[in-house]
Amino acid sequence: MTQPDETASEANDSWLPPSSAEPSQEESGVVPPQAAPTPLRDQLRPALLSVPVLTLLTGVVFPLILATPARLLFPHQADGSLIVRDQVVVGSRLIGQADARPGDFHPRPSAAGDGYDATASGGTNLGPANHRLREDVRKLAEAYRQSNEMPGHAPIPIDAVTRSGSGLDPHISPSNAALQITRIARVRNLSEETVRRIVAAHTEGRQFGVLGSPRVSVLELNLALDQMTASSAPNPGR
Repeated sequence: MTQPDETASEANDSWLPPSSAEPSQEESGVVPPQAAPTPLRDQLRPALLSVPVLTLLTGVVFPLILATPARLLFPHQADGSLIVRDQVVVGSRLIGQADARPGDFHPRPSAAGDGYDATASGGTNLGPANHRLREDVRKLAEAYRQSNEMPGHAPIPIDAVTRSGSGLDPHISPSNAALQITRIARVRNLSEETVRRIVAAHTEGRQFGVLGSPRVSVLELNLALDQMTASSAPNPGR
């Protein structure tokens, strides 16, 4: 009578899943030790330390890393691209100014505060289907045509009746400036051709030749007109 093959029996046992071969921890009564709770002070310490550390890095170190080379390489831009006339700062090339004087070129409308308020930068955030926006554009168009002595249904550049997203745009389009030439020439007692040449001299092309659209800096244009007419009258805001 042959004996059972012990080698084959051991091989068959090796194929059994571990759960059936060995008892679980619950079955054996062995419970793994639980981690001790972290003290509250150890949790608060990194949270409290991260505030001054991040404040120092993002509020002091990082600005200094950017500002130091900027002051050395681009001092004019780092100071705010300020425009100086007769040793007096009259504005910035980056921020427009409200101006309704009849002898000046007018900027585009602004929704920043009461108009070109640098502390309240922003647009109207009204969609193209909004009734308030349509009514606002209609009123601005009427005022623009009346101010520049244009027919009632004459086409108007879009920047003449809409506000920029920041409310601080210092530029207008060349077509907007061209429609104001007649009024400027009449009020300042200049020929339209003279004013047109000044506008052309202060018209900037596309950035790098491809980005954006041609534009005219309103403040610089008005300053050039002031210099040409040698106006001795006080000019508020400039």
